[in-house]
Amino acid sequence: MHKILVMTDIHLCDAGETIIGLDPLDQFQRALDHAAKTHPDAKALFLTGDLTHAGTPAQYQALKTAIDGYPIPITLLIGNHDEREPFLAAFPDAPQGPDGFIQSVQTIGDDVIITLDTVDRSLDSLMGHAGFLCPARLAWLEQQLIDAGDARVLLFLHHPPHDIGFPGMDMIRMRNGDELLALLNRFPNVAHFFAGHVHRTISGTTQGQSFSMFKSTCHQMPMVTDVCDPSLSVEEPAAYGIIFVTDDSIVVHSEDYDIAVDAGAAKRDGASQVTADRV
Repeated sequence: MHKILVMTDIHLCDAGETIIGLDPLDQFQRALDHAAKTHPDAKALFLTGDLTHAGTPAQYQALKTAIDGYPIPITLLIGNHDEREPFLAAFPDAPQGPDGFIQSVQTIGDDVIITLDTVDRSLDSLMGHAGFLCPARLAWLEQQLIDAGDARVLLFLHHPPHDIGFPGMDMIRMRNGDELLALLNRFPNVAHFFAGHVHRTISGTTQGQSFSMFKSTCHQMPMVTDVCDPSLSVEEPAAYGIIFVTDDSIVVHSEDYDIAVDAGAAKRDGASQVTADRV
């Protein structure tokens, strides 16, 4: 078995700035500290986009400082709040696919892990926050899937390729998500994909593909499904994802790290006590 961690939608701001009263850097640092303490055996940590709030050099420098020397290997993805040029200036060694897109492929255990750059800068205003995979990126992904052979594939990306039930977020999902899903369905060894963007813990299937999404390490999307506003945010507990991968299973957990209780402080309920006494 191996363990993979996921943090998403970090939204680091310039020094002194907050989002709905929350300090994104402080929120992120607590997530990093909790994960390093409780999951030091993790094989990898994926940060699935919206690393910053505005994509400024100062914000990427804050990210670089926060993760420098982290004991778990980190793979960075970008999201709609990120900017490729300043990102690459801060992280010049970040893996790149065709035409400078921030994409990567790696192997963890026997699994092939593919990360995608879904950022689209072809549209202005609100729709500029939607995602898109151009022909070059789709062709690159197809080749990685071919090269994977029969190995199990896990996919990480920022924008979900499908509607998830929040009208505002559905408006700015991946615009050509059906193309991505059609491609994935050609390869039965694609086991699961992980997305960010929505700031909510969500799981299910879409067009035959299983998926998981996680809360932000900062602010969350409220459970409001009748308002078309992607900017709605609430101060619910932040979280990160924990993925247990074995030869025949992928099990996904979400940890609300600020309210998590250490195992040593946990209490037994009555049924558990009876069971424990019988062992």
